[in-house]
Amino acid sequence: MKFKMFSVIVGTECCIASCPFCVSGVKPNKENLKERNINWRNLKIAGNLANRSGIDTVMLTSRGEPTLFPEQISEYLKHLKEFNFPFVELQSNCIPISLNKEKYEKYLKEWYEEGLTTITISVVSNRPEINNALMEKLAFQCSNVMGTTFNMAHPFLDAESTELRLNFVHESIATNGIACVIRKTPAKIRLNKNKLLSEKYVTENIHNFLISCVKAHCNILISGETGSGKTELAKYLASNTEENEKIITIEDTLELHLDRIFPHRDIVAMKTNNIASYSDVLVTCMRQNPKWILLSEVRSAEAVTAVRNSISSGHNIISTIHSDSASHIPMRMYSLLESNQDIEQFLKSIHRYVQIGIHVKGYMSAELQRFQREIVEVVEFYVDENNEAKSNIIFSKSLDGTINYNKPTKYLKDYFGAQGKVLDESLFSEAKNSVSKEDNVNQNVELDTL
Repeated sequence: MKFKMFSVIVGTECCIASCPFCVSGVKPNKENLKERNINWRNLKIAGNLANRSGIDTVMLTSRGEPTLFPEQISEYLKHLKEFNFPFVELQSNCIPISLNKEKYEKYLKEWYEEGLTTITISVVSNRPEINNALMEKLAFQCSNVMGTTFNMAHPFLDAESTELRLNFVHESIATNGIACVIRKTPAKIRLNKNKLLSEKYVTENIHNFLISCVKAHCNILISGETGSGKTELAKYLASNTEENEKIITIEDTLELHLDRIFPHRDIVAMKTNNIASYSDVLVTCMRQNPKWILLSEVRSAEAVTAVRNSISSGHNIISTIHSDSASHIPMRMYSLLESNQDIEQFLKSIHRYVQIGIHVKGYMSAELQRFQREIVEVVEFYVDENNEAKSNIIFSKSLDGTINYNKPTKYLKDYFGAQGKVLDESLFSEAKNSVSKEDNVNQNVELDTL
């Protein structure tokens, strides 16, 4: 039997709202709120089953309003913590939280520390004008904090707090009312080697190869679609840099949080704005003498220029970019340029200074019956002895599960040598150029035992 989500019923059949979309049929009841008894043994059994089934998302929900019993939510989170689910979501109308902010402030902090990653908030009125008024109030409060304008002339608003990113679209564009997306960017490394291997995110030999590339100070660009996990992979790779190497992060929206994750390390977080552009921040960054520069995302001509200037000056970078494959990263960077630069010279400069491209894909797996993220392509970029820009697909995985391996070229080996490192060729010595889905398990065994 396959499962997609682990739902946990929190609280009791009590609520203080009357949501028009609610299917539970629970009527508002502010009196005689009673906490139900919980069989924690059964929860553990269910948690183990969910873990074995590959479920990565837990939903804390209720027929009523779960936050009416905050202590119970805390207990649930403490019991769920042992299973290490990546995503734990709480569904709430947030009315109790908004009515008693002082009481719930400590609970919200406690829940976050115990592993809560997301709070899904429902709008409780069946009158659209009230719903839009609430969103309008939130949007204007955010715009005031950010010192920006949100109206018909400026219909888009980006706001952020320490670990939240908010995007609003004005009702002049979103014709059914103000649209809002809230994204949480926690100050933690969600990925680790065991998790990557157990969830089939990457094969062990490719994982070890990528870590060795970080140790050898390779410049790395990670491509993928929105929500594919590019930023999380960048954070994980950055966590494998040497302790004594200074890192500077450059972002237009703060989401890496490496300075908070590793407070003992020499890490400086820099943020661009309307006054300080990528170019301005990069000039200052160079004077800080970093070993690594991490750009959260390459999505503008200015960011492309910043990447090229940093890598050509001898600094190492890890960054992300929207692209349909790792092989297309150089051309994608060229397409972002606003000037008519010579395409051949530009591509040569990227192939010369960027050693590794990685493509991450997120999709609903029919096999695993859950949302799956995985590395589907690893590419080596280089300029050969004829001064031609070339690429070598070291690893690729097709939609049907076919895996292809190619050995790194002498150019990557030479780069490793120049950095005082040795590329472990045994990771690829037994790899076949083409491995079928059926042979994948045996192939991995061969590689992993080397």
